[in-house]
Amino acid sequence: MLEIIYQDEWLVVVNKPSGWLVHRSWLDRHETVFVMQTVRDQIGKHVFTVHRLDRPTSGVLLMALSSEVAHLLSQQFENHQIQKRYHAVTRGWLEDDAVLDYPLVEELDKIADKKATQDKEAKPAVTHYRGLATVEMPVPVGRYPTARYSLVELEPKTGRKHQLRRHMSHLRHPMIGDSKHGDLRQNRAAAEHFGCERLMLHASQLSLNHPVTGELLCLRASLDGTWMQMMSQFGWSGLLSDIEKVEFVASNGQDE
Repeated sequence: MLEIIYQDEWLVVVNKPSGWLVHRSWLDRHETVFVMQTVRDQIGKHVFTVHRLDRPTSGVLLMALSSEVAHLLSQQFENHQIQKRYHAVTRGWLEDDAVLDYPLVEELDKIADKKATQDKEAKPAVTHYRGLATVEMPVPVGRYPTARYSLVELEPKTGRKHQLRRHMSHLRHPMIGDSKHGDLRQNRAAAEHFGCERLMLHASQLSLNHPVTGELLCLRASLDGTWMQMMSQFGWSGLLSDIEKVEFVASNGQDE
């Protein structure tokens, strides 16, 4: 059973677990568990995806209950009318509150994109990031006797593939658990000492106007056990109190 954050006759929103694929893919032919099929079976209705979360990312996943509503939501995403907020744990001390404008070249899959043009130009990619907390732990990593970590809030202003992970890596603050853009030694240390076996990236919140009623929806996804354990170990408990439990907020026109 998946956590349902919100549901009405037009929409369903779930808290996607880390490690789950959103839908079937021929690239993962041996996988048997998918968000779309699980939600469909859980609520007894067909669902339509309007955005995606990478397999290792957890958090708010919005789906439509009709193709018409899916089209309306897709338009909102394309027009950047939906605000997304993420949280991550990264390597090192990141204490800035800034906007990173760093173009990214599209990442191509070795199999799915083997016939695609390889020399594509970089496209605009913008992320607002804000350091929320730092900690130094007595865990040796490489030649250092301790390890430093940061809790970071991220708001992507564009939607490039792996944008947040790549932007944090560009800043030399890769996300813990990022097997592609991260620090392997840091990932191993986090797994060994803190039980972290996942990418520490969580889609915390989506804010949008309901595509049918116009009501402002603020949809939040709670943290899983790995997140809660690390928050406790690092002395960060309570810093993300608004997503320590599933919460839904609706209003008529005014932001929170």
